Amino acid sequence: MHDHGSLPPLGWSEFFTTWSLQPGWLLAVVILAAGYLTLRNAAGPASTVKGWRVASFLTGLGLMYVVVASAINGYAMSLAWMHMVLHLTLIMIVPTLLVLGHPLTVIAETGPRAERAMRSLPVTILIHPVTGTLLYSVVIIGTHLSGFMDSMAQSRPLMVGEQVLYVVAGFLFLTGTIGEEKVRTDLPYLGRIALLVVGMVPDTIVGIVMLQTERDLYPVYSAARPEWALDAVKDIQTAGGLMWAGGDGGMMLLAIGLVIAVVSSPERRAKMTGRFLDGVRSSRLAEESARGTTEGPAEPGSVDPDSDEALDAYNAMLARMNQHH
Repeated sequence: MHDHGSLPPLGWSEFFTTWSLQPGWLLAVVILAAGYLTLRNAAGPASTVKGWRVASFLTGLGLMYVVVASAINGYAMSLAWMHMVLHLTLIMIVPTLLVLGHPLTVIAETGPRAERAMRSLPVTILIHPVTGTLLYSVVIIGTHLSGFMDSMAQSRPLMVGEQVLYVVAGFLFLTGTIGEEKVRTDLPYLGRIALLVVGMVPDTIVGIVMLQTERDLYPVYSAARPEWALDAVKDIQTAGGLMWAGGDGGMMLLAIGLVIAVVSSPERRAKMTGRFLDGVRSSRLAEESARGTTEGPAEPGSVDPDSDEALDAYNAMLARMNQHH
């Protein structure tokens, strides 16, 4: 068990001056950054990954290291609410920055073999939106509403594994929702927004359970708390409030950002509902337009479903339906 009773009371001075080297994390960040930049430069001018995406990926790596090396991680085993700050940063903020960096596209653009590997069945299954959503939900619920917290409090490898799992789960979930990698079939944006809403469910469940608890959910974790720390139950309730507000709020911000991205891009708007629903819409528009411009049987394929003529016919159809009601 880790003894954190010697930690001084948390204040602004302690928050900004409590650091640990964390050599394992530092090595991982250096390797990932060097590998990303090497592969990005290998593609040369042909790379579609813009400079701001490179900056986003490197910022995500930097933030990941700062979080685990700073007071956030230093006090995470003493204060449940600080542990929640650590958790939300690693599973939501850091993965968002990494996903915006298009790391899978960086790999794919190094050559045909790499692109084929990124499009292989194992990779496709791993980065599928359903896989990411299920993993995210299991990680959120499993690490907070089971005996995991108490087990983690007694094992440093398990504690580090939890942190790695947060980053991986967040990355896979957000790759399927806000990611726009070229190595897979894009999920329609309407489906992406729906998945972000689904992602609020585990955050809400865990947040409410922790917020409303009247007992110490993590007795082993709480046993090593310093004397100056907040009461264990109140600490967990505070952490639950952060989970509920921060998790759902973060998902909402991502959904709003996604909607703005779709509205501002004709290419994204064309992928809003997916091929099937868009095909139904186009066929219906063409059919109505053909009925209004030709005599005899309608020939939907003879009219462009995205033309002003087709839109006028569709509006006329809506007017007729309104008259019937």
